[in-house]
This record gives sequence, structure tokens and C-alpha cells, in this order.
Amino acid sequence: MITFLSGGTGTPALIRGTRQILYDSDITVVANTAGDTWISGGHCAPDIDTAIFLFAGILDTARWWGIKGDTCTTHNYLPKVAGDEPFPIGDRARAVQIARAALLRRGLTLTEAVAAQCRSLRIGATILPVTDEDAALFVDTGTGRLPLIEYRIAADADTEVRELVRAAPRPPAVTEEVRAAIEASDAVVIGPANPAADILPILDCAGMRRLLSDTFVVAVSPFRGGAAPDPKDAALMYAVGEPPTSPAVLRLYGDIVDVFVQDIHDPDDVEGSLRLETRLLHERQAESLAWDIMAVIRHAVP
Repeated sequence: MITFLSGGTGTPALIRGTRQILYDSDITVVANTAGDTWISGGHCAPDIDTAIFLFAGILDTARWWGIKGDTCTTHNYLPKVAGDEPFPIGDRARAVQIARAALLRRGLTLTEAVAAQCRSLRIGATILPVTDEDAALFVDTGTGRLPLIEYRIAADADTEVRELVRAAPRPPAVTEEVRAAIEASDAVVIGPANPAADILPILDCAGMRRLLSDTFVVAVSPFRGGAAPDPKDAALMYAVGEPPTSPAVLRLYGDIVDVFVQDIHDPDDVEGSLRLETRLLHERQAESLAWDIMAVIRHAVP
């Protein structure tokens, strides 16, 4: 079994390629929950929902967000009845969020609620939120605090980012389900996601780094060099004290990484890294990278 630490859009793209190699039942996704928030009574969990939609075959892979062909009738009507939302939510995606909110209000944990939705959609992979506790991150803009997902989708590109602020006073703990999944995995893959917003919130959960220290870990840098990163991705990296470069990614991950993958065109050099083509513009590229990563894992793990 392979476990992915997943957030953002790059990791789901890599997972899509991996599905051409492995059965869904051999894939576990540990999803970032730093972007979770409540919107219009629904439980918005962007990285959980992206994984659910991917394995259900309904993900809008043009945006790596939402359900393909979804409409926004409810969102568009809200202003006419004195309502407001920070960004559009599709009608079918909203149904998923409303249903999950109802499950949570009934007393289910987030893990249990996600499992119930996966069963309803006949998903064969295992999708786990990294924690059942509040792990939300807020972006301090100097004039206020924005939920992470609101900053990423709705804020202007030049919005100041002073720091990332955790909602809870202490790091949340990984769930027992996540602990069991990682311990049973042949390897863990950290996909090409923004470390500051998508991966560090997972690694910072109490117990996670210790778990990974006993596991074979492959990490893929999201920064390829040669082209300026998205301004918001760059701002989030600077907010945690690092530039948007591959060497910075490895510094943030630390010694939990056994194999670090850099793009073949990346001008920054990380000693001992594995150079591969990491562009994931289409499914064929994702499958090729997945084959390369699986070859590394099969060579290293008996």
C-alpha cells in the first residue's frame, strides 16, 4: 500500500497517474485539513473533497477543484436574498459539504463522516483527514485574518501575507486511522504541493514526524525553476521563512525524507536528489512520474 500526503492540486494530479499503476484499494490519501472552513452552513474541506471527487470520477481536472460540469445556481442566487459567500461553490459540491456538516452535527468525527461519504460514492481508496481536531490555518494580512482557502481562491494576488496562524492553541494530533495506515504502508509519498499551506500542516500534527521517521518517504518538490511560481505560493513560503525553491522545500521537510525528487530543469541543486520530469500537465506525464516513483519504492522497500 502507498500513502500520499495530499494537499493543493499537484498531489491529486500525481495520484491520478498512480491509479493507472495501482488498484484504488492499494492507495491511501492522508488529506490536509488546514483549509477546512464552514461556509453557508456546509463543511468546506477543499483537500478532502478533491480526493473524494477524484476517486469518484467526478473531479473537474481542468481546475483540480470542484465537480466537473457543476452549476452555481445557489451561489449566484444568494446575493438576491441578502446572502454572501467569499467564492463560488458548485451546487453538487455544496451537497457534499451540507451532508458532511450534518454528519458532524450528529456527532461523527471528521474521519467517520468522510468514510460514510466514500462508502456512498463507492470509493475504493482510503481517504483520511490527517486529524479530527481543528487544524485550520488563517492568513494574517496585516489588516485582518483570512481563512486559508479564502486567501488562495478569492484574495488578490498582491495581498500581503505576514504569517500563517493556527486556529487551535496547540498542534492537533494525527488520528489512529492515519497512524495505522502509515504503519501498514510500503511507502509514503509527499506530492508536489506547496509545503507551507499543504504539507507542513500535516507534518506539524502531533506524532506525524515520528511516524514518518520509521517509514520510507519520497517527496516531490513543487518548484521546477525557470518560471516564477504563483505569487500566492511564493507569499505563503516566505510567510514560513523560506523562498519558493526546492532546497527550501527539503529544509522544511527535514530528515524524514529518504528520496527527494527535483525536476530535471530545476536550476537549484539539492545534493543527492533524484532528477525526474515532474510536470503534470496531463495524465500521461502523471503516469510516467508515478512509474518512476514506484520503481524507486520497489527498489528500496523489500
